[in-house]
Amino acid sequence: MTSRRFAQFIGVLFLAVGLLGFIPGAVSTPHPNAVPGLFADEGYGLLFGLFPVNWVHNLVHLGVGIASLSFARSVSKARSFARGLTWFYGLLAVMGTIPPLSMAFGLLPLHGWDVWLHGGTAVLAAYYGYGKQAHADEIAESYRRAA
Repeated sequence: MTSRRFAQFIGVLFLAVGLLGFIPGAVSTPHPNAVPGLFADEGYGLLFGLFPVNWVHNLVHLGVGIASLSFARSVSKARSFARGLTWFYGLLAVMGTIPPLSMAFGLLPLHGWDVWLHGGTAVLAAYYGYGKQAHADEIAESYRRAA
């Protein structure tokens, strides 16, 4: 998979997850009092019974999906997007492990399974932004420009 295909895949996936977060049937009710410190608790629940989300979290997913699809138009932009996604989701994963920050200042639930998902997203994005695949895409792009 190329960096562009990665950006397209992430775009479609995050748009779908963002939309699913607004569908009541996809979001189950969490345990009462499971959300201390969440001020934006409208729409709070567990997506697929695992991942804590709320309306702000869903908007972030939609924003990442839209950005991803717009950056997927060129290899260099897709690679830059993957690098930014690495740092953004890496930061969210770390924040989810620190109790005072695990609610992102009362706006986003970042705890539980979200920590693993955000960490995995950061690692995958690092591969397409900084790893061997990013280097291979860069070489292929330089050949296309030369031809």
